[in-house]
Amino acid sequence: MSVSTCPSEPLAEDAGANGLDAIDRAIILATQAGLPLVPDPWGAVGKPLGLAGEEVRARLQRMQQSGVIRRIAAVPNHYRLGYVANGMTVWDVDDAHIERLGREVAAIPGVSHCYRRPRHLPEWPYNLFVMLHGKSQAEVERQAEALRERLGEACRDHRILYSSRILKKTGLRLARRTGPPR
Repeated sequence: MSVSTCPSEPLAEDAGANGLDAIDRAIILATQAGLPLVPDPWGAVGKPLGLAGEEVRARLQRMQQSGVIRRIAAVPNHYRLGYVANGMTVWDVDDAHIERLGREVAAIPGVSHCYRRPRHLPEWPYNLFVMLHGKSQAEVERQAEALRERLGEACRDHRILYSSRILKKTGLRLARRTGPPR
């Protein structure tokens, strides 16, 4: 698993703007390469820091609630799992229906990403982006056809943009300090 972070502003060097203290910073540094795959990952992270696992978990939850950390989630390598056809489907959906349909599509098992994006007319009419994964392009195309049926008359057009390479997936990376913590 990884800790995915998305601060709204650059992180301060001290507890200042986002409330990070030296312990929070140490937890982020200890988890930025991923959580250990052990029965008690929070305890494993906390032990070298002199913290109980429950405190690590509570601090991560607080950082998540404050917006410093966006989410804590598994980040699978789809290719290693056999899902070699990865298609970002882009949809031109009637704006009057996109909120409702977007929520419905996001709830479909197998949809890993679903979000609304602005159109860039006339070249780019697509406003709903949905990532689909399959073991073949035919499987992704079947999933896309099922989505097309669910979107109904609100959908005017769509395309499937297949991944051509794997991009490195990482979250926030803090620079390691030299010298004593502040």
